[in-house]
Amino acid sequence: MTISSKISTFAGLPIVAWDADETPDDPAAVAWRLEVEEFDAPEEEFEQALEALLKRTGEGGPVALVVGEWGEAYERTFPADLLVRHAPRLSRLRSLFAAELTFEQCEISWIKQTDITPLLEAFPQLERLWVRGADGLELKPVRHESLRELVLQSGGLPVDVVRAVGASDFPALTHLELWLGVDNYGGDARAEDLAPILSGRSLPALTSLAVRNAEIADEVAAALAAAPVVARLDSLDLSMGALSDAGGEALLAGQPLTHLTSLTLAHHFLSEELAQRLAEELPGVRVDVSDRQQEEEWGRYTAVAE
Repeated sequence: MTISSKISTFAGLPIVAWDADETPDDPAAVAWRLEVEEFDAPEEEFEQALEALLKRTGEGGPVALVVGEWGEAYERTFPADLLVRHAPRLSRLRSLFAAELTFEQCEISWIKQTDITPLLEAFPQLERLWVRGADGLELKPVRHESLRELVLQSGGLPVDVVRAVGASDFPALTHLELWLGVDNYGGDARAEDLAPILSGRSLPALTSLAVRNAEIADEVAAALAAAPVVARLDSLDLSMGALSDAGGEALLAGQPLTHLTSLTLAHHFLSEELAQRLAEELPGVRVDVSDRQQEEEWGRYTAVAE
């Protein structure tokens, strides 16, 4: 699977380009896409686009911002510093997608990311942060009172970032989504690195957990089988990974999952028999075991890597 199309909505809002012909009656009723057209555009062009958007959206700036191509995303890091510098003019910002790029613009594992801690520090009212790409991605343990949704999409998420999420203080966070990826693209976390999250101690409000696109999906499933956090989850997502019967058996043999509203395992390597057992033994749960994969001679694979 590749990320071949741009999203059309974000934070429940329709997305409008920063240079669209018409300005919505209420600039706060849409999410704004900020990007340059040419992949090798100079830095000044992206800065000018941001300036134009700020003038267009008025005092406080956009409520939701989707940042696409900023120019040479495969070489130049995501312009978090530019957003931080303009934080006083972005006081209304509540939702941010950092690097919503398709594979034609830049493969996910080539996207140059940066330390996202300053974004959280500069925007204390931010409620939703989505980040795509993990080359150079950093996060330091941080406290943030308002963040409700954190999504880190990658072909390989560095272990230090995973540990920093678990060491951070996000008292309002209800949804966490981590694309662990594969070791070959920097995804070097193991299940034990998720321990603070799975223990339920670090994220007291968490009700939705997605550990997706994981080469170590079986290992994660085994850890979840006895993880205290599961008892208070409404939804659990292990999709896009290399989940096999070993992981599926661990989920069935572990703590009850019948309290879940949904269990998502799409893109998996489960046998037909075990997939059917999961659906039958969790009758009140929406169990998604679609997109069954066939193991190759060289092994199992995640949905997204490079």
